[in-house]
Amino acid sequence: MTDDVAAARAAAEEKSAFSHPPVDPDTTASYGDHPDQVIDFYAPRVQAGPGDLAPLVVVLHGGAWRSPYDRRHVSPFADFLARRGFAVASVEYRRGGAGESVAGRWPDTLDDVAAALDALPALVREALPRADVRRTVVTGHSAGGHLALWAAARHVLPADAPWHTDRPAPLRGVVALAPIADLAVADKLDVCGGAVRQLLGGDEGFAERQPYADPALLLPTGIATTLVQGRTDLDVPQAVAESYADAAAKAGEVVGLTLLEDVGHFPLIDPAADACAVVAEEIAQLAW
Repeated sequence: MTDDVAAARAAAEEKSAFSHPPVDPDTTASYGDHPDQVIDFYAPRVQAGPGDLAPLVVVLHGGAWRSPYDRRHVSPFADFLARRGFAVASVEYRRGGAGESVAGRWPDTLDDVAAALDALPALVREALPRADVRRTVVTGHSAGGHLALWAAARHVLPADAPWHTDRPAPLRGVVALAPIADLAVADKLDVCGGAVRQLLGGDEGFAERQPYADPALLLPTGIATTLVQGRTDLDVPQAVAESYADAAAKAGEVVGLTLLEDVGHFPLIDPAADACAVVAEEIAQLAW
């Protein structure tokens, strides 16, 4: 495939994923005082498995940790999961400043993800009474995939990290979608226009902060993890996911890696794409 053809297909995939109108949640709750510290909740539309309670899927959106991209662009994906019988919590978090040039806020972005996950059980009891928090799966796309893997690894953070926990999060697993899973490899590949280096505060902060933020250095987690990756992804290349899986193997942990042929970056969260159904099945495999 020529570069022009690959770029045209990637553009068409992105256009399709962003063509769906945003889907309003059933309710929204705050986990902090900042306007971005909120979680949208989607109740399950059908009963997809045994029992009266539905597994809970926590969704962390992507967008290179930059401010123009918020949770609204994954609301059709959240609704898609709800229509598959999941209870869904879509987390918003603080991202880079105004404009597209700044990726993330240090330490605010990670502060928010940790705070949201810690607050979630109590918020779910109020917002989604049909959700079973004992069957929680965290999923995230792209930069959100990084955050999902990081959230599941807080117990292996350095002891002086403010987000460190004494025990693993009570999760059934993580399904990371085209994740920025290895920050060093992503930085070398200039993923999302230097977003990784920006997230860690530029050249001065990279080496110091990487041990606190890079999922590939926070292994093994002991939590079931699956990566779903399109082979023709131009935004977050396959090499990033493969590097994380290799790091996990070296740490003695088996991480699932589902590679999808002729799939780029955005079909994973596009309800109109077959790849999105694969994602739902991967989540179900862990949740049920």
